[in-house]
Amino acid sequence: MTENEGEKLAPTDEDEAIEETDDEDVVFPEDEVATGATGAAEAREADSEELSDVEKARKERDRMREQLLRIAADFDNFRKRSRKEVEEVRRRAIEDTLREVLPVVDNLERAVDAMSEASDVTAVADGVRMVLRGFDEIAGRLGLQRVPGVGNQFDPTCHDAMQQEATDEHAPGTIVAEVVPGYLLGERLLRPAMVVVAVPAPKDGSQEESSAPEGDE
Repeated sequence: MTENEGEKLAPTDEDEAIEETDDEDVVFPEDEVATGATGAAEAREADSEELSDVEKARKERDRMREQLLRIAADFDNFRKRSRKEVEEVRRRAIEDTLREVLPVVDNLERAVDAMSEASDVTAVADGVRMVLRGFDEIAGRLGLQRVPGVGNQFDPTCHDAMQQEATDEHAPGTIVAEVVPGYLLGERLLRPAMVVVAVPAPKDGSQEESSAPEGDE
């Protein structure tokens, strides 16, 4: 072996450039295209997710709007049905009341016909009293009753004082006369009674003049 062969060859500039090139990551054009495609796909997915959220919100809005419209329609139908039921109940109540009262009207018409031919006033009066008793029976079935009148104490919740009468025969506040009777329907006042109420009689303030004493003559 010669001395020149034993010596190591010094690296040249070309060898150093090759080594540096080997150490760096080599990027091929295909990789660049793939990276760009991946970024575009991710961007499309993000846009798709955003559009999907908006679409979901729109669908939820449409669903709630439809539900509100359905509730409004149901409420309107319920209101109309309730009004119709109330009117039907009112109509039936009026019919039932008139059906009860019609016999009284029939009896009154008979009494009027009898008055034109009757010669006895007492018989006509008895017939009218019978009609009134029939009305009282019907009123009792309907829950109608008269407000207490003459002889009872004045009650402003069910009496209207039309007049005051000064008297010592009745205690103050006692009803001495009834102008128009009042009626209660159950516990509800249908019409107050118009009455005359007793008040204390005024005291006579005048005193008899005492005779003057006779003087001594």
